[in-house]
Amino acid sequence: MSLRFRLTLLYTSLLGGVLLIIGGLVYVLVGQTLLGEVDARLARAATQLISRLRVNVANQFDQRTVIGFQPLENLFFQVWDAEGQLQISRPSALMRPLDPVGLGYGRPVYRSVSSNEIHLRVLSVPLRSNRGPVGVLQVALSLDLLLVAQRTLATLLVTMFVLAVIIVGVGTWLGTGYILAPLQVVTEAALQITRADDLSRRIPLAAQETDVEFRQLITAFNTTLERLENLFHAQRRFLADVSHELRTPLTVIKGELGLMRLTGTVEPESVQTLEQEVDRLTRLVGDLLLMAQAEAGSLTLDRQPVALDNLLLEVYQQMQHLLKNGRSLDIAEIEPITFVGDKDRLKQVLINLVGNAIKYTPAGSEVRLGLRRVGSDIQISVSDSGPGIPEEDLPHIFERFYRGRSQNGENAPFGYGLGLAIAQRIVQSHGGWIEVQSRLGQGTTFIVHLPAEGLAQDGVEPDSP
Repeated sequence: MSLRFRLTLLYTSLLGGVLLIIGGLVYVLVGQTLLGEVDARLARAATQLISRLRVNVANQFDQRTVIGFQPLENLFFQVWDAEGQLQISRPSALMRPLDPVGLGYGRPVYRSVSSNEIHLRVLSVPLRSNRGPVGVLQVALSLDLLLVAQRTLATLLVTMFVLAVIIVGVGTWLGTGYILAPLQVVTEAALQITRADDLSRRIPLAAQETDVEFRQLITAFNTTLERLENLFHAQRRFLADVSHELRTPLTVIKGELGLMRLTGTVEPESVQTLEQEVDRLTRLVGDLLLMAQAEAGSLTLDRQPVALDNLLLEVYQQMQHLLKNGRSLDIAEIEPITFVGDKDRLKQVLINLVGNAIKYTPAGSEVRLGLRRVGSDIQISVSDSGPGIPEEDLPHIFERFYRGRSQNGENAPFGYGLGLAIAQRIVQSHGGWIEVQSRLGQGTTFIVHLPAEGLAQDGVEPDSP
């Protein structure tokens, strides 16, 4: 069932229900009003008759007293004595009681009576004199005119109901078709994009489109398409980069194994090469798994109080073996700060940043480390004097396997694998972020920002170095 049909059915049903309620109320109220008018006429006629009626000593009614009574049009009346004998009747041929039930009520009562297709409204009034009950007066009016009015009103209401439902149904169907036309455009465009398998296409947003909801829908859909396109390209680039990263060690391993098969000997250098490539593959697979966990939000952290100053000194000592060709590693400033976090993950971040800084620092230059607290911010800085990162590459260096471009458009002598992407995810999982400051030819500074809210409380011992 289409949305257009459901909306039409909904609006038509609501209108039909409201019209039924209103029509029923109008019918009942008009009927009660007309019936009340008939009862009022009967009451006036009964009052006039009672004022004229006289009884003799034998409790017999004198017919001469009502000879001059001019009844209302279509008025019937009867006077019955206490023994149930008809004393007076107009018309005189009417011998049966107008309302047999009303004769025995003992109090004034209005009743609608139907007999032989004759519809009457009868008022029965007990008559009393000083000597007690003397009989019953019954006056009646025909209800034919009232019934005709009710039937006419019912026909009119039903006709208006049917016409209103038809008009509203057709109008709603046409109106919803016009209103939902942009939605049909969105649907067709989405189907075309799906059939063409082209995420670069967008749904056109007409300048004359004034419906805020549809503009928001089209904008949101185009934004979703853009994100899907970016994710698709990122996934394709990721698969290509992973394939490239895996191809190199696998090629080396295959070459070494082939050489062993040809020579029939196992050289220590070949075994060492195989071990290095296997370690490289292991690290790559481990990084990929860690990256997948971080992106899925399932990266577990063993949060413990960590002395960041001791951790920085550990990294400082551990990275000394990478210093070659006159490169140096110095600590510019350091403050004693204890932070609640995962020591191993934070150490992984620092090793990655310091390793990259040493790797891209020219021979004879130094890498500077720093740890300080600035207000509610803990800052760990790693600065080098390398070639720097082009400004257009800065927003992308935390992407997986991103490769920078030199000024001539070729691959730059530096690249970013999974290390920076993992480091960013780890810092973010601790509630922080990584800032990059770089200028071509003047070096690069990475600053890890951690929230001071993560500082260890007093009295908690940090991990020992």
